[in-house]
Amino acid sequence: MDEIREETNSAEAIRQEIKEKKRTYWRGAITGAASVMAVLLIVLLIGIYSGTVVIGGKGVTGGSQTVAASDGDLLSKDVINKLDNLADQINADYYEDVDQEDLINGMYKGLFEGIGDPYSEYYTPEEYEDIMISTHANYYGIGAGLTQDKNTMEVSVTHIYDNSPAQEAGLKEGDKIVKVDDIEATSMDLSELVTNIRGEEGTTVHLVIEREGESENLEFDVSRAKVDIPTVAYKMLENNIGYIQVSEFAENTPTQFSDAITDLQGQGMEKLVIDLRDNGGGMVVSCQQMLDMILPEGTVVYTEDKYGNRQDYTSDAEHYLDMPIAVLVNGNSASASEIFAGAIRDFDYGTLIGTTTFGKGIVQNIMQLKDGSAIKLTVAKYYTPNGDNIHGTGITPDVEIEYEYTGDTEGTYDEMQDNQILKAIEVLNGEE
Repeated sequence: MDEIREETNSAEAIRQEIKEKKRTYWRGAITGAASVMAVLLIVLLIGIYSGTVVIGGKGVTGGSQTVAASDGDLLSKDVINKLDNLADQINADYYEDVDQEDLINGMYKGLFEGIGDPYSEYYTPEEYEDIMISTHANYYGIGAGLTQDKNTMEVSVTHIYDNSPAQEAGLKEGDKIVKVDDIEATSMDLSELVTNIRGEEGTTVHLVIEREGESENLEFDVSRAKVDIPTVAYKMLENNIGYIQVSEFAENTPTQFSDAITDLQGQGMEKLVIDLRDNGGGMVVSCQQMLDMILPEGTVVYTEDKYGNRQDYTSDAEHYLDMPIAVLVNGNSASASEIFAGAIRDFDYGTLIGTTTFGKGIVQNIMQLKDGSAIKLTVAKYYTPNGDNIHGTGITPDVEIEYEYTGDTEGTYDEMQDNQILKAIEVLNGEE
């Protein structure tokens, strides 16, 4: 018993010695971090900034935004003293060495976690660089489309692109990603997870996969390569019905969408099915540009912040499609997809078919700071042309029908075995 007590006293003495040696450093570090946080708060709460409007995790340069000053002193003397004491405790008692930069970044991230909004967060310079890659449709990755369940955070593979590293490695649609290297797939938002899947060309990422029919998880080492992702696929169906699938609203999607329409019109298209199923969103400007190709003149979506400041996104009268249109949606159709579907609905310009959409009716701004880091902050709600904010509720389609594929699930996908596409054809042919 005396031996145990002696070891305990010895540990306490060591702990106190470490605290004294590091106290001076950490007071400086915490004060420095607090100063940076104060600057960050000034940028957030007082300044006038130019931001990046993001819908569903993608970005596009937006307009200026006026933000009111803070009502309280967040970094009071008591708060700074407590941070100092907590840092002392971590460095004295934590069983391994701690990276000071990680602690400081953790404070920044914690500030945004305190909001309680899963869409607002702080990015280190490296994270910001990776996140912004997703605004373009070419990157060093594996060439797989992913989706995440909003309740379970489970990540599933929705599409494998031809001639991609994912295809060469043997990944399949329907696979569930369990781990990315040492990261549990359910531990973070999908937009953050994909930054760990992407990386330098020629490097590999280790994936643990759960596959239906397999008793144990499968493991793959997938090489990263430059992947040019087509975000639009199209073909002509029966009775001169065009079919366009849009996987996301990226920077180059409007060009691809326009080319698809032109080609289909050249083939004699008289009716159109637009497939937004499993489309998690993208750039609001890309969505607006595509709606401008379809709809007549008017507001296609507008945003409004807590001060009542409103910004309208419009279509003009120069281009529009004068033909019957059906839009396919499901529970993974989110953000920009919902803007698209909501505009079609409110303009009474087509029929929505499928299941209720995700329900994300808020807008984020991404703002890069001078040190290369960035913040993403929810700044406004968006509204469909008729003034409907669908956040948390989604859009209920005109024709509700659960997905069922009647073809061979192991074979090549056939649109004519997809019951939701068949329903769209029925509606467009007036056979409903």
